[in-house]
Amino acid sequence: MKQLRERLNLRTVDVASKVGVGESSVRNWEKGRTMPKLRIDQVAALCRLYNCSIEELEQAVNESMSQALQYQSQS
Repeated sequence: MKQLRERLNLRTVDVASKVGVGESSVRNWEKGRTMPKLRIDQVAALCRLYNCSIEELEQAVNESMSQALQYQSQS
């Protein structure tokens, strides 16, 4: 998810305010600590913000979670 945000030169605080969540939530999603638990209007806002489809957003979330699991298994 971080790549989607950085591609647009956005800060986590920018994403949080546009979607209506806390900045720590965005950081946790990007680090794969938590899965986004969003209402459909928030998902739509995130897709519009990142200019991506729901499928691309889902893939980005899955990649963040996968990377976090790999990091944890290496520790």
